[in-house]
Amino acid sequence: MHRVKDEWLAFLEAKNERTDNWWSRKLALLDRRDAEIIRINGNGQIFEDLRYDDETHVKYLLHLSFLIKQRDHYYIEEHVKPYQFWLKNGDVVGHKEVVITRDMTEEEDPVLQENLTRNQSKRFTYDRLAAVQYAERWWNNYNPNFQRFSVDCTNFVSQCLYAGGAPMRGAPSREEGWWYQGKKWSFSWSVAHSLRWYLSGSTQGLRGKEVESAGELEPGDVICYDFEGDGRYDHTTFVVAKDAKGMPLVNAHTENSRHRYWSYEDSTAWTPDMKYKFFQIGKE
Repeated sequence: MHRVKDEWLAFLEAKNERTDNWWSRKLALLDRRDAEIIRINGNGQIFEDLRYDDETHVKYLLHLSFLIKQRDHYYIEEHVKPYQFWLKNGDVVGHKEVVITRDMTEEEDPVLQENLTRNQSKRFTYDRLAAVQYAERWWNNYNPNFQRFSVDCTNFVSQCLYAGGAPMRGAPSREEGWWYQGKKWSFSWSVAHSLRWYLSGSTQGLRGKEVESAGELEPGDVICYDFEGDGRYDHTTFVVAKDAKGMPLVNAHTENSRHRYWSYEDSTAWTPDMKYKFFQIGKE
């Protein structure tokens, strides 16, 4: 374990990455979970290369894979982190992670109308296995049948819910219901804060039962994140598995992640004020 830690710290320092931030929080979180990293693999893929006279700006995706042992249980956690670096006359002059913390789209309604989900009760059968299979299939890719957003987390979670049989309703009003049609969609489909309130208030079709703790969630459920603790929810993840202690592991988009521990304490967007909402899907 110590050799793995030392090798990764050396890698971070070589990139001038802050080692007292997300990585330290990740190690502390692993210790609290009685877990340890056995192996780290990584590779990069350049997706943008811009040249300006004697300068070159490069953006790439760093795919990290952690083999984690928790008690007698092993699993692989994966992250795809966007980075960028600058070269001048062939020398690296800057390097940093690209951080996106707010789940917003340019189409978002600035006024959230929380009272538009009052409807008569209507049940649906939620196929959790199908929803989880979708989340595993598309965690690091994008279904061409749907719009792709620069901040894609809630769009991804909505697709997972739809794959599980959640019925759409409310079109064509963007403020109504939860739906996607062609090149149009409801705010609740793509915006974290809107989906958080939709799950809290909907009594028809897709509904969320809010519970007090992450341990009450099962694969197929949803977690909403307020990074700043300011009442504005920024991020959404989808529960796909549970660890050896029965706590959720999640898949997500934007910083594409697979089997990530639910609390996001290793996120660069984490703050001490972070708040969560936990939703069981398809339960009364």
